[in-house]
Amino acid sequence: MASVKEFQVTFDCAQPGRVARFWCAVLGYVPPPVPEGYATWDEYDNAQPEEKRDSWFACSDPNGVGPRLYFQRVPEGKVAKNRLHLDVRIGRGLVGAERLAALEAECARLVALGATRGKLLLADEENESCLNMQDVEGNEFCLD
Repeated sequence: MASVKEFQVTFDCAQPGRVARFWCAVLGYVPPPVPEGYATWDEYDNAQPEEKRDSWFACSDPNGVGPRLYFQRVPEGKVAKNRLHLDVRIGRGLVGAERLAALEAECARLVALGATRGKLLLADEENESCLNMQDVEGNEFCLD
């Protein structure tokens, strides 16, 4: 039997620091420790050659359970729907109006952080309600 492998999720983006800070706020993740000799990540970033500034950022689950998220700057912009997206599990175990209220409350919190609300998909015979959204650079994700 194969063992479970640790993995990280990598985002291609234009502004890694901005996108990473958004996802830290969404998930309760934390950035890695600031490199030795620097007081803050901004100080570290400003010390880099211009072409390397804001070229990457990372964050991780402070409890060590969820995957590490890595954000890397790429020159091209997003041109199509993501082939992979995150489902933020806000409504686990909730159904009906209680689930919708939880999704709407989290949506309002994330919109205040810079997210964009998408379409609310109501429950059907197979799936419970979920809400499509986009992060600060337009990457799709769902509140589920």
